[in-house]
Amino acid sequence: MAFKLYNAPQSTCSQRVRFVLNSKGLAFAEEKLNLLAGDQLKADYLKLNPHGVVPTLDHDGRIVIDSNVINEYLDEVEPEQSFRPEDLVKRASMRTLMHFIDEMPAAAVRVPTFNLAFLPSFQKMSAEEFNAMAESKPIRREFMKTMGQRGFPQSEMDAALARLRRTYERMDAEIEKSAGPWLLGKDITLADVAVMPALVRMDDLGLAGWRDLPRVVTWYDNIRTHQAFAPTFYPGSLLSERFPHLREKVSA
Repeated sequence: MAFKLYNAPQSTCSQRVRFVLNSKGLAFAEEKLNLLAGDQLKADYLKLNPHGVVPTLDHDGRIVIDSNVINEYLDEVEPEQSFRPEDLVKRASMRTLMHFIDEMPAAAVRVPTFNLAFLPSFQKMSAEEFNAMAESKPIRREFMKTMGQRGFPQSEMDAALARLRRTYERMDAEIEKSAGPWLLGKDITLADVAVMPALVRMDDLGLAGWRDLPRVVTWYDNIRTHQAFAPTFYPGSLLSERFPHLREKVSA
């Protein structure tokens, strides 16, 4: 089996898939896209992924898109060390959590990410360049236009942080209910993988909002010591490594 992953080092969705590939010990070629340069919007890539986002998995010429779909696909292709519970009700609970994660933290994390990391690059563009870039986004067009070159207002930042806080509280409740240490009990699942990059991102931005929730703190410590974590978050995978102004903010 030959795997090729079109992804970006700092992309949270890409990090989900790299974690599963690394955990299963599946060798893969990595095609790194520069998202700020618009590599994901080039015609050749759009033929693979019409959404114009990363990641995209090429498995022996067969294309699979969407990080959660890719991870379930990988778990079916290579069922050893499965990330899906055997119990079908618990598996359904896993998918319910994954849906919640995509609706809540995965969406909310974009607001502080774009405001704090990407906005300076967008502000260097002319209005025409920015509008053209926004129009070229197949599924993020409205998001970009709402942000504009001034960024999201503080009210949007506060709302995003509130949604993230509700996520940490939901995680805490799930861990308490399942007896942990993972969201659904003693075994890590795709739900844990799905939420992982959002917490890593917020920690990287200096906005870790779960320090008063010991179960979530332990969960975060556990996932960072997982054998797949280091190869997934290789050097250059954090926004603070790419954008010097973030390093200054986090260390301040």
